[in-house]
Amino acid sequence: MNKPKIAQKAPYVVDVESGQTYFWCACGKSQNQPYCDGSHKGSDFVPVKFAADRDEKVFFCGCKHSANAPMCDGSHNKLD
Repeated sequence: MNKPKIAQKAPYVVDVESGQTYFWCACGKSQNQPYCDGSHKGSDFVPVKFAADRDEKVFFCGCKHSANAPMCDGSHNKLD
């Protein structure tokens, strides 16, 4: 599998709403970060579904290298 494009070396801070579903971009090519816009088509990447169970602020991974996708785990601190 190819490596994802690093969209940014920081998380995307997003207010999510209870009952809403979000699709996090895993490839890094979306023009609508941190959300999928279909730019992964033709690749091995697929978006990651996130269903909010409450209204809250979340930290979606921006570097696309998190082991806890779609959430940031600090992996951006280890990238070149």
